[in-house]
Amino acid sequence: MRKELRFGFGLMAIIITATAILMPAPSEWTGGHLGLLMLALVVVAIMLGFPTAFTLMGMGVLFSWLAYRMQNPDIATQQTLDLMVQRAFSVMTNDVLISIPLFVFMGYLVERANLIEKLFKSLHLAMARLPGSLAVATLVTCAIFATATGIVGAVVTLMGLLALPAMLRAGYDVRLSAGVITAGGCLGILIPPSVMLIVYGATAGVSVVKLYAGAFFPGLMLAGLYMLYVILVAKLRPDMAPPLPDDERHVELPPSTAGVAKQYGKRALPALLAALKGPRNAGVATGTIMRQLLVTLLPLIAVAVALTAIHGNLTRADAVADVLPDSLQSFDSDYSGGDLAEPPADAGGLQEPPADEGGLQEPPAADGLAEPPSTGGDLAEPPGAEPTVAEPAAPSLAEPAAAEAAAAPAEVAEAKSAPRGFWIAVAVCAVLMIAYYAMLSFERLEIFKMLLSSFFPLAILILAVLGTIVFGLATPTEAAAIGAFGGALLAAAYGQLNFGVVKESVFLTAKTSAMVCWLFVGSAIFSAAFALLGGQELVEKFVLDLDLTPIQFMILAQFIIFVLGWPLEWTEIIVIFMPIFIPLLAHFNIDPLFFGLLVAINLQTAFLSPPVAMSAFYLKGVAPPHVTLNQIFAGMLPFMGIQVIALILLYLFPGIGMWLPNYLYN
Repeated sequence: MRKELRFGFGLMAIIITATAILMPAPSEWTGGHLGLLMLALVVVAIMLGFPTAFTLMGMGVLFSWLAYRMQNPDIATQQTLDLMVQRAFSVMTNDVLISIPLFVFMGYLVERANLIEKLFKSLHLAMARLPGSLAVATLVTCAIFATATGIVGAVVTLMGLLALPAMLRAGYDVRLSAGVITAGGCLGILIPPSVMLIVYGATAGVSVVKLYAGAFFPGLMLAGLYMLYVILVAKLRPDMAPPLPDDERHVELPPSTAGVAKQYGKRALPALLAALKGPRNAGVATGTIMRQLLVTLLPLIAVAVALTAIHGNLTRADAVADVLPDSLQSFDSDYSGGDLAEPPADAGGLQEPPADEGGLQEPPAADGLAEPPSTGGDLAEPPGAEPTVAEPAAPSLAEPAAAEAAAAPAEVAEAKSAPRGFWIAVAVCAVLMIAYYAMLSFERLEIFKMLLSSFFPLAILILAVLGTIVFGLATPTEAAAIGAFGGALLAAAYGQLNFGVVKESVFLTAKTSAMVCWLFVGSAIFSAAFALLGGQELVEKFVLDLDLTPIQFMILAQFIIFVLGWPLEWTEIIVIFMPIFIPLLAHFNIDPLFFGLLVAINLQTAFLSPPVAMSAFYLKGVAPPHVTLNQIFAGMLPFMGIQVIALILLYLFPGIGMWLPNYLYN
């Protein structure tokens, strides 16, 4: 028997044995015990290979019927069917889930734009001077591409075809290479826009917008820790990650650029300026030199535009409160209250006629507007009594008196000066720009142009989606629609948008979205059955009887999730076990948002931990024959340790995840 099967069957035997030992005699079973039995059976059935969604639905329907049958056997079947319909309808009407197919569609379109090869090549040339540059470039490529697509399997497979042969040819250790690809591909479920965060938000009732804002810096922290580990390994063990040879760092210059470099020197900016003024522009067309110069100056232009925008925002004058004239102040104070009311009798204007009059009358002509005198024999105003003396009418709201308007104090807004920190930032940017252009050779300029065509389009797409969500310009669903449109534009820009690509992307999107939605339906039915049987109450009573502190509960919860990640995938952990943990958070005064960020980092291990380490199987499917599954597993273990370190850092310094959502939304 293979090791993986032996491990899986052993784990199932442990679960069944523990259930049999901990459960009381069948004659003493309560509804809560049936709920725990259902939970154990679900885990075992999923490990045996049954589809997760239909396992949840089947177990949920069966045990719901048992729960209703214990209450009233006559209507148990009808109540169970009603529960199925109600839970399925609640999932169908969940607005948050609309964003899932749109984000998935964006991911499939970006994947088919064939950007990843250009992205990897440009990044590994840009980072050629770093120790372990190929592995670092692989991590950055995985992080960017996984963030843009959110599809772990696609990223690991593509990088296994592209980066693994390159690293093995360069003499990289097989285990390090495998660990870099598998760990980097999993970053897509943590760094927004992430489908996993949407699923957690819909399950736990947490704002997806806040989850996206909170997961941004922890995701970058985890990617940075991966890179730091690779650089340290390359420094301490150069045999595991040897530096790139000079011939692989060389970039071939186009003929026009090579001529300018040969005549005016290797530094790009002064050479292009000199060529523009030289005889016949060094034999190169003026338009070509101008285009090269524009590309060269793009970083300077971008920094100048950003600093100008920041300066304008910092020096913008505060809004000046409008000062109303006295008459309007009194109007506002009288009428700015809640409901409509009769105006006071002494305020002038329209009034009820005196009680002793015979009918409605016009106000006296001397005080304001009056009907013209009737000259015909037609309709006329009823005769009135003696005119009453009315107080002068207040000035009209639309046209206040000129004297009062002139008397209102005119406040002039004064522009603020930029703080000292801004000018320090300007000086730092200036120094960095000088250093950048001093180091910018024509070879580096070619690498920068490669980044412009591969890295920056993806970065702009990701920032556009995240920016509209985080800054409140769009809901996650609207931002997902923007991302899907941007993915289509990218595919069209690279000549990959055709009927076949769109058809395949739509089909895969429908398949993935259906899987997620069926999971939600199964989870809803399962959770309802678990609550009906009293399983949730039994778990809460057991945990509360332990008298744990919040720290102890957090450690216990994260340890359980970490262990569950070995046999189960992240979708099963969230839809099955999060409804059990979430109700306990209020007792321990734990923010569900912070708990979700810890879970998101913890669930990274679900893709790397055997026997259900899906990233390992994705990579093994495209790896050379001499790369064994045991080598891939061994390469993933250090990165699992890094994930645990990131989890501890986030718990010790919660501001890493909570600062941005608190700053933006509180």
